[in-house]
This record gives sequence, structure tokens and C-alpha cells, in this order.
Amino acid sequence: MPGNSRLRILLVEDHETVRQGLKLLIDRESDLEVVAEASDGAQALDPGVLARVDIVVMDVSMPGMSGIVATRRLKEIRPDLPVVNLTRHADQTFLEELLQAGASGYVLKQSPHAELFRAIRAAAAGKQYVDPALTHHLAAPFATQERKRRGRGPIATDRETEVLRLVAQGYSNKEIAARLEVSTKTIEVHKANAMRKIGLSGRIELLQYALRQGWLHDS
Repeated sequence: MPGNSRLRILLVEDHETVRQGLKLLIDRESDLEVVAEASDGAQALDPGVLARVDIVVMDVSMPGMSGIVATRRLKEIRPDLPVVNLTRHADQTFLEELLQAGASGYVLKQSPHAELFRAIRAAAAGKQYVDPALTHHLAAPFATQERKRRGRGPIATDRETEVLRLVAQGYSNKEIAARLEVSTKTIEVHKANAMRKIGLSGRIELLQYALRQGWLHDS
């Protein structure tokens, strides 16, 4: 987002009344502006529209092409474009599917509007954000698995854990290295050690673990 310009948002919501209400709320923020709208997932994939926006806010449950499918296809067109998904459902399957599709944010429609604004700003900054109201409900299935992990092998150090938290939030190895005043190679080693000690094998498992820890709404 160059200079002091506002974040340009594509708002995708099939209910016009809801869409207009969200637009009014978003446009009231000094750094946010809805510059394009779509009423379904297919409309959201217009390359001409995607080329002139900084971020997409998209409903998950829409007729025709769902928000999950649209997010996946959108990320194929513009991998760099962050997507924040809105839903009424605290559903583990939706969250996992959206994380796999490349979503940067997941917010409940019934949460305070400040959560949506927080998610938009975090996603625009390259961070991952999950509505804190979802943390306990969605992360519960991973609690038993984590207890088993903690019961075996070495425990990650505080520095390794800090590096892993920053990775989960979307910071690059270079950004973390600058923040912690160490080399990028050191960050790579800390990340690998933490993943091995905790027992995480990939990005989705890391994001699930980060959700359980509350890292994705503490960025």
C-alpha cells in the first residue's frame, strides 16, 4: 500500500444488504476502502478486478462457487493477494480447507466489526489471522495430540518457539532474522529444530498448532 493511500478491498458477498452494510462499515475506516464488489465466487475471479485491489474479503458460504473454491482459484491467479474469509460457522473443516486454499484470515460474521478490521490489516501486512472466538472451539481436537507430543522427546527452547510463532504469523525468515538480530541461517535452524521437537510436518500442522496456542490472533 503506497504512501498514505487506503487499502483497496474487493468485497465478495452474495447477500446485497449484508454486502452494502459491510461496505459502509469498512469505508468508515480511514485506511480501508471497498473499491470493487462481487456477489459470487465466479465474479471475484475477474483478472481486471483482481489487478486493482490489495486484499479480498470473501464470504465462505455462497451459491454456485463457494468461498473455499474461489479462494483457491484466486490464489492461483494472484498468489500474492491476501484473502480474508467471513463465515457464520465455527467449523473446523472450513478452517482447514481455507488454510489449505491459502486464506490469510478467518473471521466470524457475528464477531465485533473490529475483528474484521484487525484481520484485514494483519492479512495486508502478510500475517495470518484467525478470529479469537474460534480458538478454543476449533483447536480442541488438537489438544490430545499436543499432550502426546509434549510427553516425548526434547522440548523446544524459548527462542525456537519464538521463531516458530513468527513463522506461523507470516513473517519471512529474513524479517525474523532482522527482528531478532541473528542470521537467516540461524532462523532456519531454529525453525527446523522447533518443528522436529514439537512434531510438526508441514504448514497446515504448524497453523493448527499456532491456532491452539493463540498465535494467529496475537500478531
